[in-house]
Formats: sequence, structure tokens, C-alpha cells
Amino acid sequence: MMQGSNPHGRAAFLDTLYPEARAAFTRLGTRRRYAMGDVLIHEGDHTQELVVLHEGLVKVTARLDRDRVLLRDIWIAGDVVGEVAAVGVGPRSATVTACGDVVAAVVPRHELEAFLLAHPELSLSFIQMVCGRLSRSDRLRLELGGYPVPVRLARVLVELAVTYGQPERNSLRIDVNLSQTEFAALTGARTRSVHKALAQLRDRDIITTGHRKTYVRDMTRLRKAARLSVPVA
Repeated sequence: MMQGSNPHGRAAFLDTLYPEARAAFTRLGTRRRYAMGDVLIHEGDHTQELVVLHEGLVKVTARLDRDRVLLRDIWIAGDVVGEVAAVGVGPRSATVTACGDVVAAVVPRHELEAFLLAHPELSLSFIQMVCGRLSRSDRLRLELGGYPVPVRLARVLVELAVTYGQPERNSLRIDVNLSQTEFAALTGARTRSVHKALAQLRDRDIITTGHRKTYVRDMTRLRKAARLSVPVA
């Protein structure tokens, strides 16, 4: 799901590059601006560009059937999306939508390939990023099947808070605008179950919610609810 310094060690792709390589990579492609709700990538398309996120965040969704859509992930500035199709492996497997104002560079496949051939050391970083995402997907599938809904929801909230949390008074404000339906998609649960689990966390004064914003009031107790170790101060 999210990028940054979090419990699962994720880091935005550009943050894994040394400064000169990062500067070179950020010069690729043509920069475009997107407003909230704009689609950067359409599921099923056969386009082969890589999209490099420079500002804002996006959500990645995939359609399960006519009526159900799965929220697969959220990516932020410094990440890339569309990496599999960009190297010519099949059509787009998901839709990528802006969750606010987004600035991103669209890099054609031929430009990406030429760049990686000219910078073989970055090819390894790119491959490691792709493999890391596949490994993470496997881990998430195991977690979804191995824990009850309240624990899965708490884990999602911990990762969101660590990655996107902004201090506000005595809380961490999660700057990701998600509905309860989208929380359900992230946790692999029914909306009703997530609604109940959120209510339990609110009743225990671990979180507060309002206007599609979530505030973590007690990270230590949230980590315990997520069955994660609590860092030693």
C-alpha cells in the first residue's frame, strides 16, 4: 500500500536512488497536471508509458466484476506507477486515479528503455522495485487471510499514519481522503465490518474520524490493536 518510512520498510522509488540518479530520472518524460478524480491510467489500456509521481497522491483500483472495485494501493510523490505495462508486459492491470492535485511525468516506453540501457545501475534499482512490489502483494494476501477485520484495519491505519500522518494538536492527521468503502477494499472486508471496527477504535479513543479524515490519537494502542511491536522510545 503506502510508501515512506513505515512498519514494512517501504520507500518511494525515487528515494532509493542516489542524488545524481534521482535528478536524472526526474528529468524523464513530459510533466502533466491532474485534478482530483482525473484518471492517469485506465485498466485494460495497452499504453506503455511509465508515470512518475512528483506531487500529490493517487489510488490504484481494479475491477473485480461489474459491481465491485478493489482498492489495491495508494502511491505518493516519488513513486512510479504503470511499471509492468511500461516494460511491455500485457495491458494495464489497474486504474490509477488522482486523489487531489497531482503533478506527474509521463515517460514513453522507448525513453524509459533507452535511459535504463544508458544507466545499468538504475536498471537493478528498477527491477528491485518491481520485485519488492510483487513480494509485498504476496505478504498482504497472507495478512488478509490470517487476521480478523479489526486487526487488518488497524494495520492499514498504522501504515497510513506512518506514511501520510501530519501532526495536529495531540493527533496524527491522515491526509488520505478515503471512504469506509475504500477502507473496506484495502482491508479485504465488507463495509459493514469496517464500519463496526472503526466504531470500536473510536469508542476506545484510539482514533477519531470526520469529513473523510482520520486522526490517530494513540499510536501505541493502535499498533497493539494491529498486533505490531511497539517501538522502544
